[in-house]
Amino acid sequence: MHTAYFETVFNVDGFSGPWPTEFAIITAYATTGETRSLNQNENANLKLAAELSLLSIWKQRVTGFSPTTGHAEPGWALELPFEIACDLGLKYRQDAIYYVTKGSLFVSYCDQRRETIPVAVFWERITALTPKS
Repeated sequence: MHTAYFETVFNVDGFSGPWPTEFAIITAYATTGETRSLNQNENANLKLAAELSLLSIWKQRVTGFSPTTGHAEPGWALELPFEIACDLGLKYRQDAIYYVTKGSLFVSYCDQRRETIPVAVFWERITALTPKS
């Protein structure tokens, strides 16, 4: 798994909660190591947002970014079961998603290698810093 997944921090645009006990963090942007145009990323993001607007679930805008490179990707925190979150990640061509359980942040591949790999305490990865890009 790419090391970038283990350094990601999250900007939640001032949202302080309450947070669900379990939720996923999913983006529709190009996965780590893949290149797409800004237009392709934005179109995928709009498609994901439209699909999520049809679901009656808790959701919160979240931007994950690298404190090392400043690379940022807007995404969503979603109250979804792990398997459904992985399926949604696959649908939007994601290599991996984040999953939070009782405050613990995990990362998981979306494909057949699905398993939660510990990353950090989620609350310690929330930041008010503005991404560089």
